[in-house]
Amino acid sequence: MSTKGIVISFLGLILVVLGSNSLYIVTELERAVLLEFGKVIHADVPPGLHFKKPFINNVRKFDGRVLTLDAPSERFLTLEKKAVIVDSFAKYRISDAQLFYTATSGDERRIQSLLGQRVNNGLHNEISKRTLHEVVSGERDELMSVLTKRLDASTREELGVEVVDIRVKKIDLPPEVSQSVYARMNTERDIEAREHRAQGQELAVGIKADAEKQREVLLANAYADAETIRGDGDAAAASTYASAYTKDKEFYKFYRSMVAYKRTFSNKGDILLIQPDSDFFKYLNKSTN
Repeated sequence: MSTKGIVISFLGLILVVLGSNSLYIVTELERAVLLEFGKVIHADVPPGLHFKKPFINNVRKFDGRVLTLDAPSERFLTLEKKAVIVDSFAKYRISDAQLFYTATSGDERRIQSLLGQRVNNGLHNEISKRTLHEVVSGERDELMSVLTKRLDASTREELGVEVVDIRVKKIDLPPEVSQSVYARMNTERDIEAREHRAQGQELAVGIKADAEKQREVLLANAYADAETIRGDGDAAAASTYASAYTKDKEFYKFYRSMVAYKRTFSNKGDILLIQPDSDFFKYLNKSTN
């Protein structure tokens, strides 16, 4: 290759390098600042294709999405000086790229550390003002709302970061306290269970006694009704017999004898020792003649 060709190739390479260092792209998911010898000259570069001075300007890009800070579990004391272990997380994003860069040098680990300390300090201050019941259930949402607003105001001004939300994932008691709490809860549940059983047994005895009483009343009423019906039947039968007897006394005597014969000789093995001329055989003797 000739000297001219080498020079042209070298110049072309320089132009490519200069061109590649003169253009940069900022996406919709990024925040960026333009620096000149380390000094910010463009605080918030919008998304798109941009130009810069090669080797003079430098571009620092940061993640512009909502990010998550998963804070480690920390031990706090409530208003009654009861210890709780709180596991929380925070959602944040960069609101001021220039302030974020000057406060943290664009170091994500540094902002995570600074934000984590502020979240823990805020939780400590808010939990120390509330009882255990309020922290766990009563004012938990209010606590998170107050802490989010307060922390957001300070981090926007000092770190260029917007705190979107702070949430508590879990609140536990320390292991040394949990066992005594669980034991007390078991004792309370046992006492409550015994009270319910005693009340149930008392109700059962009352229900059984009332059912037995109702049974006796029903049986007594049924017996009285049966006796009344039986008495009415006997009276009606006696009246019928009396009426029949007065109409034809001889037929009534005959009918009674036939019934007596039937009952007496219902079984072939029955033996009756009686005089043949007894009144019992009156109608049998007449039938023989």
